[in-house]
This record gives sequence, structure tokens and C-alpha cells, in this order.
Amino acid sequence: MQQTQRRVVITGMGTVNALGLDVPTTWEHMLAGKTGARFIPEYAEMNLPTHVAVTIEGFDPKPFVGRRDARRLGRLTHLAVAAAEEAIAQAGLDFEQEDPTRMGIEIGSAFGALNFVEENAVAIKEKGPRALNPAKAPSVLITTTPCYLGIRYGIKGPVNSPVVACATGVVSIGEAARRIQRGETDVMLAGGTDSYLTPLIITSFSRLGAMTTRNDEPETACRPFDGTRDGMIIGEGAVVMVLEELEHALARGATILAEYGGMGFTLDAYNMAAPHPEGEGAARAMRLALQEAQLPPEAVDYISSHGTGTRLNDASETKAMKTALGEHAYRVPAPSFKPMVGHMMGASGAFGVFTIVQSIQTGWVHPTINYTTPDPECDLDYVPNEPRQHHVDVGMANAFGFGGQNASIVIKRYVP
Repeated sequence: MQQTQRRVVITGMGTVNALGLDVPTTWEHMLAGKTGARFIPEYAEMNLPTHVAVTIEGFDPKPFVGRRDARRLGRLTHLAVAAAEEAIAQAGLDFEQEDPTRMGIEIGSAFGALNFVEENAVAIKEKGPRALNPAKAPSVLITTTPCYLGIRYGIKGPVNSPVVACATGVVSIGEAARRIQRGETDVMLAGGTDSYLTPLIITSFSRLGAMTTRNDEPETACRPFDGTRDGMIIGEGAVVMVLEELEHALARGATILAEYGGMGFTLDAYNMAAPHPEGEGAARAMRLALQEAQLPPEAVDYISSHGTGTRLNDASETKAMKTALGEHAYRVPAPSFKPMVGHMMGASGAFGVFTIVQSIQTGWVHPTINYTTPDPECDLDYVPNEPRQHHVDVGMANAFGFGGQNASIVIKRYVP
């Protein structure tokens, strides 16, 4: 028997990424079509296949975690703490007024502190076991980020770190919302974080043929849905949101930014590195998200596309959007943010949700930059190069990961 579910709303957001160390700066730079992509001299010196990436400049973790934890925590945790601080401040959460057992965290990562793993593996091989600082050992765990935040704020409910490759951020927010719907919690911190710009990752993704090799033009290297696209560009960043049960948010006078609609989560069961060529699993994820949200395809006003800039992924996602939305897919703006902030892996899906909320709040949709050459296989509206005024009541974020994991989430305008 179907039960009436509790409504879940978003009351705060925070982000740290290559375009900005907070929400307002990030959105301003997105609408301006800026990019954080740059040439990385170290990659060229190491003779790696790709010499470009999207890195965060000017971020100092010490004001957020102190000098000691700035040394012993992974960069992905630093970024998440800063994003959480912004989200909590916007939401106006007062932890002294909350029941800590009714609060939880779902913040995922695809890789964890991979830089620690690589650096310390080399140190142990060259200098022996005592080269490893034991205080850093817990930092390699993917669960370190949500656990650290739980300790920091005294949160004692369910604390979890989903690991779903590129789909991690969407699944984290969706699972957080479902915990509130089921009555497990009233408040959740949810999102994703990753900082994985390491030689192992650059080499691995390059060997798979997923990375761009336009090393002489970093700012235009990533070209989602464009006919000349040749691969993705990786980035780093974090997005954290405050999700609340509606009545809880109203009771404390919180400003409601948007409402959770539904999530779909599927597996292609096709290939570990390539998407299903027809986007079958991705289309099912989109349909399941709409089904949970109890909305028809025609209700969708905006899609934050996965849009990595690889030949296979962009074509597959385009087919999936057509399958899930039918002819309506041609009327829906579906830009990709990855040429601007890079593929932040565990944070990317959450960043897609961030763009939906910002579009609902501002009435603007960001562009897909670097789009110059149409591709017959990719013939939808990707909002090429210029932002657009566009009213959004219902948005969908897609996040499709290695192994064929597909997640889509529906976020809608809050209506009392």
C-alpha cells in the first residue's frame, strides 16, 4: 500500500570549484562562460598523454580545518568542509537547536584521497614503512569526509559515503532525500567531493581513450556534444547541500530554495568502460526519476546533462534523452558544465543539482562553451556558448558512471 511520503526541500548550498570558492562567484562565472581549464607543466614533464586539467586556485584549507588537519586530511575533505560551511550558513542551521540523532550525512567520492595513496606508496617503497605518517592513514578512506563532518558538527544519525563513480553526487543527494522521506532523519548534509588529479588517473583515463589530447589549447579542449570533441577534462571540487523535511524547515523559518522530486538509478550491464550505445540504462534512470517525482516527461524544463565531451558518452546520452522524453527532448535546454569546471567525478552529479537550483532561483541557464561544430548524432539544445533566460520549474540532472551506473534526479520549484 502506497504511503504519503514526507516532502524534502533544499535550504542551503555550498560549493568550491575552479570557477569560484562560493555559490555566487561560481554562478556569475558560469553565466559568463568562463573556464578553469589550464595547462599543467608537471603533466608535460612526466610525459603524460594529457597535459590539461581544471584546478582550483587560491583555496586555503586552514581557515576551515586548521593547520593540523590541513596537513593530515585529503584535499577532497578540505573542499567538502568549505562547501558545507557555506551551505549550513545559507540554511541558517543552528546545531544547538537540532536533535543530533535526527541529522545525517550522505557525501560521496569516487576516489577518496588518491593523492595520499600514490604519494605514500612511493615513499614506503623508497624509504620504508616508517615514512608513512600514521595520522594520515585514516584520510585515505572514502568515508573520512562524512565522518569528519559528523564529528565537526556532532551529527549522530546515519553517516554514509556512496561510491558510484561519476554518478556519486546524484546518488548521495537522492539517498539523503529518501532517508528523510522514510522518517529516518529530518536534516541531511548531502553532496559529493573529489580531488583526483594524479598521474595514475590521468594515465588511466588517457589509456581508455576518455581524455582530450588537445594539449596546446586547454581552454577549448573539452567540447561536449560538439562534432570535434575528443574527450573529457578532469577537475576537482565539492558541492554540499542542506536537505530538510518540509515541516521542519518551515518551523524554523528557513528559506526554501527548491524541492526534491525523485531519483532513478540503473545499471547498463553492458561494459565497464563504455556506455550502452543506445543509452538504454540512462533512459530508464531518467524515466524512473520522473516516475518517483510523479511527473510526465513534458514537465521537464531543463536538463543538466552529463556531457563529458567523449565521443561515445555524448551520443549515448543524447539518445537516452530522446528515449526518455520523446519529442519533448528537442524543446529542453540540456547544457554541460564540464568544459568550465571539468569532470569532478564524485562531485559532478551534485554540481548538476546545484545548476538546477540556481536556474530555478535566477531564471537563467548556463551555456555549453566551446560548441562550434554540430554533430548529427547530437542534435538537441545544448545552449551553445551563451547563457539564456529561461524559466525553470522542473529540472533533471544526469550523471552516468564507469561500469554503466546511471543516475538521474528531478529537482523542482517549491510550491507551498
